[in-house]
Amino acid sequence: MKQGNVVLGLLAGITAGALLGILFAPDKGCRTRKKIMNKGEDFADELKDKYDDFVETIKDKYETAKLEVEGLINEGKQKVELSKTAVNKAMHT
Repeated sequence: MKQGNVVLGLLAGITAGALLGILFAPDKGCRTRKKIMNKGEDFADELKDKYDDFVETIKDKYETAKLEVEGLINEGKQKVELSKTAVNKAMHT
């Protein structure tokens, strides 16, 4: 989670710097507004990509953990069945 905050902070800093640079550049107001709009859209796209990557990573980790748990459950069931078989054998001998 900290890594996501660092990336988000870095992107926010880069965007803020770019916007300040645009605002103080000698350009017409309409051009400046277009530049700000474009930078905002770029930032939103980058943020969405980072979010999508984060969600995909979480999904992958969830699926991996789920498979591991299922494997452990199956292994436990097999051990229980082996123990039952051993107990039944011991009782009938």
